[in-house]
Formats: sequence, C-alpha cells, structure tokens
Amino acid sequence: MWSVQEAKARLSEVMRLARAGKPQIVGTRDPVVVVSAKDFAGTRPGKNLGRFLVDTAPRGEPIELPPRDHGRSDPFDQT
Repeated sequence: MWSVQEAKARLSEVMRLARAGKPQIVGTRDPVVVVSAKDFAGTRPGKNLGRFLVDTAPRGEPIELPPRDHGRSDPFDQT
C-alpha cells in the first residue's frame, strides 16, 4: 500500500508493478487500485448489458409473467 505522496514520488515504480500484474493500492482514507490497462480491460464485458442479458438468458425454460391487467400494483408508488 502506497501513501499518495509516496506514489507521486515513485509513480514509475507503481506503474511498472501494475504492468507486471501486481495491482497497487494507493491511499488510506479512500484508496484506489492501480492496474494495467490490459488487466482493466479484462474486468469489463465487451458487450453492452442488454446484449449480455440476452446472450446469457436461460434457454428453453418457461417464464411465468405476472398478469398484465389494470389491477397490478405500482412498485414505485410512494403513497
């Protein structure tokens, strides 16, 4: 774990270690993690959320939908 001041003074080393696959923690109160761009890209899906949900939805399973009548309650009603 690096203090912010130490990380500023030794930024090249922080970056070198992150690029070597060793994430670096900077800060103590509200710390951040420095990782290589390659490692960061691996944590993000390459597709948008809608495409991900469609692609990973179970196939062949019936889905029971609630009735579409007007008697349904509004889950966002604050009254």
